[in-house]
Amino acid sequence: MLGPVILAASRSVKMRKLVSAAPVTKPVVNRFIPGETVDQVVPIVEETVGKGLELTLDVVGEDITTPEQAAHARDAYLELIERLKELGHGTKAEMSVKLSMFGQALEGGHELALANVRPVVEAAAAIGTTVTLDAEDHTTLDSMFAIHEELRKDFPQTGCVIQAYLFRTEADARRLAANGSRVRIVKGAYKEPAEVAYQDKREIDKAYVRILRILMEGEGYPMIGSHDPRLIAIGQELARRAGRKLDEYEFQMLYGIRGEEHLRLAAEGHRMRVYTAYGTDWYGYFMRRLAEKPANLLFFVRSMITKN
Repeated sequence: MLGPVILAASRSVKMRKLVSAAPVTKPVVNRFIPGETVDQVVPIVEETVGKGLELTLDVVGEDITTPEQAAHARDAYLELIERLKELGHGTKAEMSVKLSMFGQALEGGHELALANVRPVVEAAAAIGTTVTLDAEDHTTLDSMFAIHEELRKDFPQTGCVIQAYLFRTEADARRLAANGSRVRIVKGAYKEPAEVAYQDKREIDKAYVRILRILMEGEGYPMIGSHDPRLIAIGQELARRAGRKLDEYEFQMLYGIRGEEHLRLAAEGHRMRVYTAYGTDWYGYFMRRLAEKPANLLFFVRSMITKN
């Protein structure tokens, strides 16, 4: 029951102000969002790669209301790419982008988002890395997939994200797996109506496994986005059955969550990528992490008094 409530709070200006001003908030946020600037996140990149892990970096922020803000978001990613170029880690540090940040919801948003994201993808390719297009609510997905298809004409390594709780996703997975895409599968973190999405956790987990099997048996590169030990084990078994080598798929988890598991998977030879968000507009990202699994609320509170 808490999930929809937390998601509603993520859209509330009043709740944003209340949570942001609370003295207890910042220490918790810092545990999971390691910085607000490129300068603050660069040491995290170096530390993470030094541990044998990889990263996907997300400059957080989605409440874009003007073309100027969308251009600023584009420029924030271009600044990040310049810094990654200096580090020279190649695909060990890629980027994740939300097209809402690039103006997708504005008038003429599809064309605007494509125009803004293309130079980011071009710049990423020039330094030997790539970009993954994050999935947002279901009303944005046709546009996201169309932009993904357009970008892959010149940059086939461009990835995208699919969400297991949506009814449409099995069909999307078959299409993407057949054309060799890089695909991250997640459960889903937006409040979606029963007309388009599973509402029961057990049904979502079952859909996740069905979709992951499609990806593993396909021609693409699956990226398993989950902290669930059972789904991680299932992913390993599906990869084995599909005859995939360890470098033909990867695991992805959030920065600050299950750090020991990150290292365990990497030690076993798996590619383990840490989704690392940074920036000043952290509120929506933070609240969706709570909503994905309301038990995380207790986890975040406990994190203030322990580093386990």
